[in-house]
Amino acid sequence: MGPNRALWLGWHPVWEILGLPINLKLSPVAVAVFWYLVGLLTGALLLMGERRRQRRREQRLFSMLEINSWGTALERLQDLIEAHPQQQQQLHQLSTSRDALAEILQQAPIGYLQVDEENQLVWCNQEANRLLRMNQALTGSVERRRLLLEVARSYELDALIDEVRQRQRPCQREWMLYQISPDPLHPKEEATYPLRGYGIPLPGQEVGIFLENRQEAARLIQQRDRWTSDVAHELKTPLTSIRLVAETLQSRVDPSLTTWLDRLINETIRLSNLVEDLLNLTRLQGDQWQRLNWVTVDLPPLIQSAWRSLEPLAEVKRLGLNYQGPTQLLASVDETLFQRVLLNLLDNAIKHSPMEGSIQVRLGQGQAADGGAHFPVDSLVLEVIDQGPGFDPKDLPYIFDRFYRADPARSRNPSTFSSSTEAIPPALELSQGTGLGLAIVHQIVAAHGGSIRAANHPELGGAWLQLHLPCSVAKPRIYT
Repeated sequence: MGPNRALWLGWHPVWEILGLPINLKLSPVAVAVFWYLVGLLTGALLLMGERRRQRRREQRLFSMLEINSWGTALERLQDLIEAHPQQQQQLHQLSTSRDALAEILQQAPIGYLQVDEENQLVWCNQEANRLLRMNQALTGSVERRRLLLEVARSYELDALIDEVRQRQRPCQREWMLYQISPDPLHPKEEATYPLRGYGIPLPGQEVGIFLENRQEAARLIQQRDRWTSDVAHELKTPLTSIRLVAETLQSRVDPSLTTWLDRLINETIRLSNLVEDLLNLTRLQGDQWQRLNWVTVDLPPLIQSAWRSLEPLAEVKRLGLNYQGPTQLLASVDETLFQRVLLNLLDNAIKHSPMEGSIQVRLGQGQAADGGAHFPVDSLVLEVIDQGPGFDPKDLPYIFDRFYRADPARSRNPSTFSSSTEAIPPALELSQGTGLGLAIVHQIVAAHGGSIRAANHPELGGAWLQLHLPCSVAKPRIYT
C-alpha cells in the first residue's frame, strides 16, 4: 500500500464530515494547508469565546462599581490609590487605639474577662486572674481556650454569664466567692470575699464581665453599722432620763411654760424613735432573717389593725383608707416585723397626702395592677398609693437610703423652735419622720426574701410603693 493510499485511509472520517468524495487523494502539502486552516479557525473560535467572557467580567465589574465606562473606572482607581495612604494611617490609628484600650484593661483596678459562645475563656486581665485565683497564668489573649469553669470555679459567675446571654442586656449580681481546694488530701484555707459582677452582651454571643472586689465596701458597712449601734445604745439611756425629767416637771412649772415642756418631750420622743429605728436596722443586718419568728398571718386584719393604730394621725387630715383585696389571705411572715412595715408605709402615706384625701391599699397575688412590676403568680403583692405630689424622679434611686428625705416636706419644720406660744398638734408634730422609715421597710422586706419598689402612680400621681414577698400564700376566699 502506497503513501497516498495510507493518507486516504487516515482521513476517511474527515472526508465524510466535509462531504468530500471518499476516494479523494491529497498531497501532503494540501493536507498541511488544510490542518493549518482548521487550527486557525479553532483559535479564532477560542478567541471569540475568551473575548465574550472578558466582556461579561467587565460588565460585572462595572455594575459593582456603578460605572459605565473604563474612563470612569480609571478615575475611581485613581481615587482609591490616593485614599490608600489615608486608609493605612486610619488602620494604624485604630490598631494603636486597640492596643491602648487593651493595655488599659490589663492594668485596670477592676477585673475583666471575656468568654465566647461556648463559655470558653477568650481574654482576661491581671485583676480578674487575681480575683478568681485561676489555676494557671492567664493574662491577655488565651492561645488555647478552656471552659471558664475549668480555670475559675465560680458557679455564680457562670450563672451571670448565662443570664446575660439569655436576656441580651447588662445584668448585675453579687455573691461570696469561696475557693475550693484542688487537692482534697491537702486542703488549704483560702480567703473568701464578696464579689460584684457586671455582665454585658457582646457580638457573636460573647459576654464580657467586669468584676469588683466588695471586701473593702463590706468592711466599711460593718464599721458603720457597728458605730451606729454603739451610738444608739449610748443615747438610749440619757434620752429616757431627759424624758422622765420633763414629764416630772410638767405638773410643777407655770402653765405658761407647759408648751415648752411639751415640745421638749416631743423632741425627746422623736430622738428616742430615731435611736430605736437605728437599733432595728442593726438587728436586721446580715443573716438575721434566719432568726425571724415565722408564723402564718391573715394579712387583711393585720392591715386594718395598723390603720387603727394610725387613725388619730389620719383624722387630723380627715383621710380615709380604701382597701382593695381579699377578706382573707394567709402568708408566712414575722408578724411583729411585718406590722412595722405596714405602720411605716401607712404613716409615710399619711404624711404626704392632702387634706380630705384617701389612701389606697391593694393586696393580692401575682402581677401588680396598673402596669406595675411583674411578679410570679404565687407571690404576694402589697401596694400602698397616696394622692400626694409623689416622688421627684431624681430621688427615686435613693428613696430607701438611710436618712434620705425626698422633699422638703419631710424635713423638720423650723417654726417648731420659734418663740410663738401657739401649740402645734402633737399628732402632726410626732408624725415628722427620722428618714429611716422606708429604709427599715426595705430591710425587713429583704429579710423576708422579698423586694420593694417605689414609683409614681400613672393615674393618681401620688407615691406608689409596691411590696413583693415570695411567700406561699393560701388562695383568697372572698373578695370585696
